[in-house]
Amino acid sequence: MITTDICIVGAGPVGLFAVFEAGLLKMRCHVVDALPVVGGQLAEIYPKKPIYDIPGFPSIVAGELVDNLMKQIEPFHPTFTLGERVETLDKQEDGSFVVKTSEGTEISCKVVAIAGGLGSFEPRKPAIESLESFEGKGVSYMVRDPEVFRSKRIVVAGGGDSALDWTIYLAGLAEELTLVHRGSTFRGAPESAEKVLSMAEEGHIKLLLKSNVTDVHGNGKLDAVTVLIDNETEHKIEVDYFIPLFGLVPKLGPLENWGLELEKGAIVVNTLDYSTNIEGVFAIGDINTYPGKLKLILCGFHESALMAQSAYNIIYPDKKYVLKYTTVNGIQELT
Repeated sequence: MITTDICIVGAGPVGLFAVFEAGLLKMRCHVVDALPVVGGQLAEIYPKKPIYDIPGFPSIVAGELVDNLMKQIEPFHPTFTLGERVETLDKQEDGSFVVKTSEGTEISCKVVAIAGGLGSFEPRKPAIESLESFEGKGVSYMVRDPEVFRSKRIVVAGGGDSALDWTIYLAGLAEELTLVHRGSTFRGAPESAEKVLSMAEEGHIKLLLKSNVTDVHGNGKLDAVTVLIDNETEHKIEVDYFIPLFGLVPKLGPLENWGLELEKGAIVVNTLDYSTNIEGVFAIGDINTYPGKLKLILCGFHESALMAQSAYNIIYPDKKYVLKYTTVNGIQELT
């Protein structure tokens, strides 16, 4: 069993910054996330998109922000369980908690901070018969390791930021790449859409608009897809990989069964410290709700700081916290 002061559920930017705020108060953290990498939406949905509302950064690429947050928390030596979804929360007689994941990992802690963003994410899958039988055998809903697709024949489907971004990126790796989009215009960032259109005109990719992938083929492994063009013409494309990128569907998942007060799929908190109706459990970032709530990363950072103050009182009930500025005290490494 893993023992820590705070178990943070969610390794997105708010969860990572919560590690920093806790570390300043000499509290150890263990972070759990269902995704196989840290960064949450920033890593999975738009790692290469610029963010403009992070204080001190006129513009910063999402993936770079994650890297900076990881570097910032290095002195506090957090530990991580990735690729496992938190399933149960059991409160012990002494007020502490045991958190258990889908893979049986158990974390003993005194405080739980839920920083799950919009919840656990599941890919939005197109309605294609037999699609699921090729999952992991040529069908992938996320790009985790781009090198897997080097020198391969790829069909990407979608018209949002994720589809555009990965089309641009993978075009430099793939032997052949086709982007299929059901509309005639894109929903993603205009500059990304212009780049994709330019790449198609220059012959770097194939672009099929007003089209849908309607069927998948193969014997144990994907080897072709059928595309319906303009709702009338079927076209079969030989492929190694089909990547439908229609976004991710957020779901609270097992958190719904923890006895938390919920409102419209979010966790109700007290803005004094972002505590929930369960003593010792806090919710920070997009997963919480309160009057005037703004779903912004910088708001989640603020919530993390106040959460850490109250967590300190739970973990060190006999100590009085005195605010010390980092400009005066610096960063004290946890040993």
